[in-house]
Amino acid sequence: MEANHNHSHEHHHHDAHSHMQHDKQHEQHEGNAHQGHGNHHHEHGAGGHDHHKMMIADFRRRFYISLILTIPVLLLSPMIQQFFNFTIAFGGSGYVLFALSSVVFFYGGWPFLKGLADEVGKRNPGMMTLIAVAISVAYFYSSAVVFGLPGKMFFWELVTLIDIMLLGHWIEMKSILGASRSLELLVSMMPASAHKVVGDDIVEVKIEELQPGDIILIKPGEKVPADGIVVEGESYVNESMLTGESRPVKKTTNDKIIGGSINGNGSVKVAVEHTGKDSYLNKVITLVQEAQKAKSRTQNLANRAAKWLTYIALTVGFLTLATWLMLGFEFVYALERMVTVMVISCPHALGLAVPLVVANSTALSARNGLLIRNRTAFENSRKISALLFDKTGTLTVGDFGVSRYHSLAEGLSDDEMLAYAAALEQHSEHPIAVGIVKKAEELDLSVSQVEDFKAITGKGVEGKVAGKQIAVVSPGYLQEAGITVPEEAFGNEAETVVFVLQDDQLAGYIALADEIREESFESVAVFKKEGIKVLMATGDNEKTARAVSEKLGLDGYYAEVLPHQKVEVVKKLQEQGEFVAMTGDGINDAPALAQADVGIAVGSGTDVAAETADIILVNSNPRDISKLILFGKATYRKMIQNLIWATAYNAFAIPLAAGVLYNYGIVMGPAVGAVLMSLSTVIVAINAQLLKRQLK
Repeated sequence: MEANHNHSHEHHHHDAHSHMQHDKQHEQHEGNAHQGHGNHHHEHGAGGHDHHKMMIADFRRRFYISLILTIPVLLLSPMIQQFFNFTIAFGGSGYVLFALSSVVFFYGGWPFLKGLADEVGKRNPGMMTLIAVAISVAYFYSSAVVFGLPGKMFFWELVTLIDIMLLGHWIEMKSILGASRSLELLVSMMPASAHKVVGDDIVEVKIEELQPGDIILIKPGEKVPADGIVVEGESYVNESMLTGESRPVKKTTNDKIIGGSINGNGSVKVAVEHTGKDSYLNKVITLVQEAQKAKSRTQNLANRAAKWLTYIALTVGFLTLATWLMLGFEFVYALERMVTVMVISCPHALGLAVPLVVANSTALSARNGLLIRNRTAFENSRKISALLFDKTGTLTVGDFGVSRYHSLAEGLSDDEMLAYAAALEQHSEHPIAVGIVKKAEELDLSVSQVEDFKAITGKGVEGKVAGKQIAVVSPGYLQEAGITVPEEAFGNEAETVVFVLQDDQLAGYIALADEIREESFESVAVFKKEGIKVLMATGDNEKTARAVSEKLGLDGYYAEVLPHQKVEVVKKLQEQGEFVAMTGDGINDAPALAQADVGIAVGSGTDVAAETADIILVNSNPRDISKLILFGKATYRKMIQNLIWATAYNAFAIPLAAGVLYNYGIVMGPAVGAVLMSLSTVIVAINAQLLKRQLK
């Protein structure tokens, strides 16, 4: 897939191949989140979100139309008439009943029939299969009764079952975030065109037209259009989205540069190495897809329960038929018993048991700063045994900030010294400069203008500030100038220190670091109390990684890890039998987020990470992950309780409907079945609401 179609500009560039990729992508989220919503994964181009809205609208429409048609069906059903003791009969009323029920069956039941085909095709029966079997048996049997087969009609059960199931799916879909767009976002990281150098001219070309060996010019602030080698010029390039290294990386002649990274303050000419399929970004895209395909095979709880109920219903159904026939009853009676069993075995309660809990827990989670995009992963969050954090922007703030500063000159306050440094640095793009200026702004220091500004190549900057000659320089410069560097200036190894000179005398130092979030400390403590291993994987250097890891008291860390290695780290932990949650915020984390059992994206990070993750932390607060785990446990308990209710009703009803107590004159007729069914549905709905209590 060309990594260069910039989706945000050129939607019509959707080639067939990229469609396929979107589909797989969609399938993963659809497959998990709305497992069994008839897995609609067609027309999923750029409009993933609108498509999801359309699906919700479709379920809503089917629900309301079926509901309206249900009223006459109920009024015309002989069993309901007996029950409430009234009669509506006219010649051909059976045919009217049949006609109305047929509309509900084919129109309202369509998503389930389509879902049945999908699930059977995948050899993985679930909710859809169970619903489809029950409604088909009820429909075809009742239709046969209308056209002369002796027996009872199940039309009213058929229509109410369809109504309830449509409602359950509609509730659930509304509560789960829209379809995924992660690959589109990855693809759109590439700009649409490049400046190609041809002789003395510069020509705009589409990215697709770039060939390895072409020379391209990358201006300040532009995205790099392809992987290559710098042949001229120098600049700082921000690769943090791709590699996770927090500070921009200096690039000069012969350095490699990655497509998708962002050029800083200088112009560079680059010889193209890889484009399209071979590019680094594209390799990341492939990793994401592979991990997602593997993950979409897991089924969520309701589907697993439904799968077993399907097997049970079919087995008991045929056993019932066989037994009654062997006992010498006529075929029509045996058939009625079999149909009753199969219709009853699809509990209305099961259709609502889980969706109601999901809808509640999704809404409550959202209020607590957690957006749940993948239900299976959320249900599994209670099993997490190892948490792997990306460092930059997750455990740390992700900016290069001033961590300490101190004046070493008589009569010069710390703040004045910082203000002088900020005055010099205010026009520089360098990350250290940006950090110093930001600190001065936070403290509201008045920053003077600078005169005679000049850069000391590779060592720092100098100029006149308020009549004084000021310089901000690196430790290397001090050594060359023969100035002794005070020990106290160097703190932990995660810091970078610069020095301020006033009239060539040492006036102070400023230390900068990517600060650790305050919440990180308490979060780590909470996880350890829960017996969860906390590990960190970062693209940053060994020193920084060790410093952060020791400060936070982590169980281990992996430094200088490239994106494809993060996936390896996750896989290795999984092989050791850990249930891994990965938390990250950058593109470099996307493949690992997709690979992990539960992928958690930090809200402040890049869109791509958020789109690949199963759960998004809106407030970027690692503390919310502990909420997630406790919350996952509570939700899971509720689901199990509801499934037990829904199934207990079955365990009771199926044998009775099959006629186990026939000798005692007890055979459960459809009417009693209906009452029990309504009761179990109500109980389930109330229980789902109690989830709120658990989370206070």
